Amino acid sequence: MTALKDLKVLDLSRILAGPLGTQILADLGAEVWKVESPWGDDTRGWGPPFVGDQSAYYLSANRGKKSIIVNLRDEKGQKIIKELAQKADIFVENFKVGNLARFGLDYESISSLNPKIIYASVTGFGQTGPRAPEPGYDAALQGMTGVMSVTGETEGGPTKVGAAWIDIMTGLTSTIGILSALHERSLSGKGQHVDVSLFDVGIAGMANIAQSYLASGEAPGRIGNAHPQVAPYQDFTASDGDFMAAAN
Repeated sequence: MTALKDLKVLDLSRILAGPLGTQILADLGAEVWKVESPWGDDTRGWGPPFVGDQSAYYLSANRGKKSIIVNLRDEKGQKIIKELAQKADIFVENFKVGNLARFGLDYESISSLNPKIIYASVTGFGQTGPRAPEPGYDAALQGMTGVMSVTGETEGGPTKVGAAWIDIMTGLTSTIGILSALHERSLSGKGQHVDVSLFDVGIAGMANIAQSYLASGEAPGRIGNAHPQVAPYQDFTASDGDFMAAAN
């Protein structure tokens, strides 16, 4: 796809949420420069399985990108990032709040060099608030936002969703924010700071479950593979195996 073919993305994100978002931009045709430390993205070694010397995990979120090695702790490395930022349309990072400011690579510093840049920050709890400086992880946020409280069998305990659901949704949400900011830039000529947090995405993802609680005051519980409002909408066991049935 070539919808974003003229855009350049400077990607300082690691692990899953940030890289998934920038991978979508690459899939849409943007040129993505993935910045890695001299030790590489953490997930390069998260295996097995591996494809060659790269983990399947790493490859799942980094296709279509051009990797470059930069040591952000080094003044020379910081200079390289600033030079690239002046050529970029989009800057994506998922460091803890305040970390990049130490290197002169925070939004204020980068936007002073390139006022048109879209700077997206992906964090656990956002740029403001009492928990802003804290790191955030998918599993912990699944617990904090209520996802685990409604996942699992009725008589069982809280259960984590098998996929890194909040990380994945945060990657998608960051892309929506970036594309919205690009549209605004086409009208105003100005860039902006896109602030995306795992916590906000986890809460938003509770959607109808959260709204049901607000309407009824009754805390939802775990009901296995069934549906709280629709039946039949669950798995059944037949003579030749399990199957899922849904009707409305």
